[in-house]
Amino acid sequence: MSAKSVVVFDYGFGNVRSAERALARAGADVEITRDFDKAMNADGLLVPGVGAFAACMDGLTRARGDWIVDRRLSGGRPVMGICVGMQILFARGIEHGVEAEGLGEWPGSVEPLQAEVVPHMGWNTVDAPADSRLFAGLDPDARFYFVHSYAVHDWNLETHNPTFAAPRVTWTTHGKPFVAAVENGALWATQFHPEKSGDAGAQLLTNWIETL
Repeated sequence: MSAKSVVVFDYGFGNVRSAERALARAGADVEITRDFDKAMNADGLLVPGVGAFAACMDGLTRARGDWIVDRRLSGGRPVMGICVGMQILFARGIEHGVEAEGLGEWPGSVEPLQAEVVPHMGWNTVDAPADSRLFAGLDPDARFYFVHSYAVHDWNLETHNPTFAAPRVTWTTHGKPFVAAVENGALWATQFHPEKSGDAGAQLLTNWIETL
């Protein structure tokens, strides 16, 4: 069986090289590009993100990434966001009192972490649902690498249609609990950096690639 193709979307805000290496290690055929057709037609699209919410959204929009994400998801084509690449999937981000519009794939706001020490930088465990596909085969005590000052503290999306599986939401705690990962149909995301999380992160990316 040929390797699954994954595009790391290069819109100027992400650790694209480390993501490329980690995905290749997990068995994917990886390309870093912002080419529209390649991003649309790959088996999987990975959207990284570092820095400020508003700046990432601006960069993504200028690269037509907002349209690509929306069209892929409309067709059930897998997309995965990492760090700020996860945050911009929500409705809005609030930084320094300034609100910026996100992609709105999920309701909710990205707000400052409520903790004594900010940023949250280092290794942390997560509390994943028992039926998680993203964390399948991973030890419950596995640790993942986080580096961020903002997060989503409340999950507001409920699915009442029995035709669709309810979103699987993974949590962790730094001060107050926050969303660490989401599996919602074709759209998956992590607040932590799997590409910097050693063997646990490699297994997680392998799990994603196997669903493509």
